[in-house]
Amino acid sequence: MSTQSLPGPPDIASTLRAGRPGGAIPGLRYRKVAPADPVKAAEIDRRLEAWARRLELFPETWNGDFSGFQFGRAVVLQHPEAADPERLTVAGKLLLAENIVDNCYCEEDEDKGGSRSGLGGRLVLAQSALDPYHGPPDLQERWLSGVQADGPLRSYHWALKDYAVIATPSQTDRFLHDIARLHLGYLGEAAWGETRYMPRVWEYLVMRQFNNFRPCLSIVDAIDGWELPEAVYARPEIQRLTALAGNATTLVNDLYSFTKELADPTHLNLPQVIAANERCGLKAAYLKAVGIHNQIMDAFDEESALLSATSPLVERYTRSLSDWVAGNHEWHATNSHRYHLPNYW
Repeated sequence: MSTQSLPGPPDIASTLRAGRPGGAIPGLRYRKVAPADPVKAAEIDRRLEAWARRLELFPETWNGDFSGFQFGRAVVLQHPEAADPERLTVAGKLLLAENIVDNCYCEEDEDKGGSRSGLGGRLVLAQSALDPYHGPPDLQERWLSGVQADGPLRSYHWALKDYAVIATPSQTDRFLHDIARLHLGYLGEAAWGETRYMPRVWEYLVMRQFNNFRPCLSIVDAIDGWELPEAVYARPEIQRLTALAGNATTLVNDLYSFTKELADPTHLNLPQVIAANERCGLKAAYLKAVGIHNQIMDAFDEESALLSATSPLVERYTRSLSDWVAGNHEWHATNSHRYHLPNYW
């Protein structure tokens, strides 16, 4: 793969200055949902903070990041049919752990220790915190001690332990495979950052199919208190539907994070990749990215309707996927602590 040397778009500075508070992106396809129950969201946040403090997952200086992320509100919106608060809390633990690993291992942030350099070695150990090492007892003990000595690894380990209590073995194994997909996506993005490679649009979208929200989406049945049988989940059309849901909601993240991420010229998102490849301004690229998202959402909605008619279980799963996608959009659109839109309309 040769390194492309494409010029960056010319209007980054003006876009940064023009950022405005949140709200739904004009022209973006999404399903409107009711606001999260604030009492329920606050209770999930209370449980998550107590869990994080007990495990010493992050220092006091990160408290603003924790509260600003609004983990409780996120999972309440994403899982409206959750069987009980304990299952919502488990979803929140997995979401929190994934963000801790991403921030501490992947992001170029000296305060949190992240770096693209050497990321593969850290992510192998992170995967082992979920998919445990098996070997001689003394070496297993050293591995376990190493996992417990590191905050990100500790967060993964205990979040997965709690998930395995409420999920079936096949649902737990499903999650392990989707986290491995996520780690592969992290590595692809990091490699491009290290080599200053500007991917083509299709290459970027392939990377985002791995580096995306699929691990959160593939637990929807477990959090709702039931199981889509493994033989059904593995069917190609169900896998495609799950991928479409993950891709759509991940591009939602690209679009809502766009203005914030422009502060780091090495951080890729879909509008920037389009602008660099097509040598157009960021506004045109952003609006084209909205169109790509909408095409994916159209395919998800159309195929969901067709598949839902084939089986009550499939209908329930597609509804849960749709709920997660819609709830996650609402969380992005209303989280003004994290996101500001460009002034393109």
